[in-house]
Amino acid sequence: MTEPLAGVGSQARPFGRWEQMLASRYLRAKRSEGGVGLITVISFAGVTLAVAILIIVMSVMNGFRTELLNKILGFNGHVFVTGAVLDGEAREPAVQRILKVPGVTQAIPVIEAQAIAMGPSQITGAIVRGLSPADLGATRIVARNVTRGSLRDFGEGAYGGDVVIVGDRLAEQLGVKPGDNITLISPSGGATAFGGTPLQKAYIVGGTFTAGMSQYDQAYIFMPLQQAQLFFGRENTVDAIEIRVGDPDKAGALKAQINRAAGPTAMVADWTQRDSSYWGALKVERNVMRLILMMLVVIAAMNIISGLVMLVKNKGRDIAILRTIGAGQGAILRIFFMAGAAIGAAGTLAGLCLGVLVSVYIDPIQSFVEWATGQQVFASDVYFLSRLPAKVDWLEVAIIVGFSLVMSMVWTLPPAWRASRLDPVEALRYE
Repeated sequence: MTEPLAGVGSQARPFGRWEQMLASRYLRAKRSEGGVGLITVISFAGVTLAVAILIIVMSVMNGFRTELLNKILGFNGHVFVTGAVLDGEAREPAVQRILKVPGVTQAIPVIEAQAIAMGPSQITGAIVRGLSPADLGATRIVARNVTRGSLRDFGEGAYGGDVVIVGDRLAEQLGVKPGDNITLISPSGGATAFGGTPLQKAYIVGGTFTAGMSQYDQAYIFMPLQQAQLFFGRENTVDAIEIRVGDPDKAGALKAQINRAAGPTAMVADWTQRDSSYWGALKVERNVMRLILMMLVVIAAMNIISGLVMLVKNKGRDIAILRTIGAGQGAILRIFFMAGAAIGAAGTLAGLCLGVLVSVYIDPIQSFVEWATGQQVFASDVYFLSRLPAKVDWLEVAIIVGFSLVMSMVWTLPPAWRASRLDPVEALRYE
């Protein structure tokens, strides 16, 4: 009776050194020796590209959401208070109480209304936002991105003065620059016995700004709060109190405290409620894109099956010999399992490195592509952002890597199981 060789069969430690050695040898075998080098390379490349693409796309989508969130919330605020608390003398005490709520960083009374803007070259619609000079200076997305002119004269003069700050794209469209006059028409500014009548007034452009989103740069005009109250017939009221908090994701949790601070006549809504359909669609799109791209990883990992099936077929004689000298079915299964899993693990690691590198250096890559092709890859007037954003979410990267490794192991099991069930007698019959 044949005795098992040392280190083989039941005496061998599972996933031990000799099993690892055989798995590595089979993977490195040349085609003339029964190896499947080309299929192994194709499987490796497929897993690498699938993992890299998934990481890059999800990083871009995360960056897009973060950039969009920062700009929209930096421009508009996180929580909004409306109701009777906005009228008269009740407003300022309510603002002071709201500012004392832990987590609240800013509370801004604002007026926001539509108007018609006329310049030397064109007439277009605009959104006029009225707020105090101090609040405009605290709105960093505007105050830190003044492209021409300055905020120095904003709010100077009777009833806030006549200086306005215009979005950069809107100023270009109207053909105005700092120091020029711009005429605004309010559809309901003048109050008469027969109701509101349009009011027309010329203002001085004090400066232009760019928020990094074309929908703001080409539509918004900032006006002093007192002047906006006169121009739009708001008298001693505002349209809302915009509140900014330290962490926008916790805005919903602060609503109850803000509501108590604002008073019983106040109505409070956060940014998720105001644009719920927009943010909901963005979330659904992100989840669906992740699911679709994960199918690429599944398909790429399936290539391991074909390579491993051919390897098992070519190594049938070796399997039979190993079985006859004492190697058990479990040992054979582990050898071929490690061979297939190694392809998936190597491809996943390479895809991880490639995907993270591209995501981190996406700005230079975008600049190089635009230089090489002479075309703008990311048009800001189409995508609302001035550059292609990317943010690596390491938790999501870990999920992608884990999913790829699991899929590689799952698709490795069927051919490895088939190899372990190979009958030595049948394998050696025609040798």
